[in-house]
Amino acid sequence: MAQRNTWQRERVRDALADAQGFVSAQNLHATLRDENTGIGLATVYRALAGLAASGEADSLQSPEGEALYRACVSQVHHHHLICRSCGRTVEIEAKAVEQWAQQVASQNGFQGAEHVVDIFGLCAACAAQQDAAE
Repeated sequence: MAQRNTWQRERVRDALADAQGFVSAQNLHATLRDENTGIGLATVYRALAGLAASGEADSLQSPEGEALYRACVSQVHHHHLICRSCGRTVEIEAKAVEQWAQQVASQNGFQGAEHVVDIFGLCAACAAQQDAAE
């Protein structure tokens, strides 16, 4: 079922596009609240879920289990490298992962398998900062 394009959904889409890296619904709501938009947290959650379902936003689960969102750059299936420190995100293709996922699914009698692969680490800049601090 398609979501209506309301001004609230458009404002959430714009705020997500302006955000750096992945953000939580709570953080996005705080930004919108600070801008006196009057958009409630439940509306932000609904809009983000709709954007993710339509492919307009990437969604992932942080290592802590929190749902995070980012305006989608690529419309094709992809994976992410995500800095645990600054949130910098790089979209990557991973043909080896695609082949492995299909092979494992097939070996176990599964068809139509889907997967999500997000790799968390430190980007070069944050790793250099950490090394300098040690």
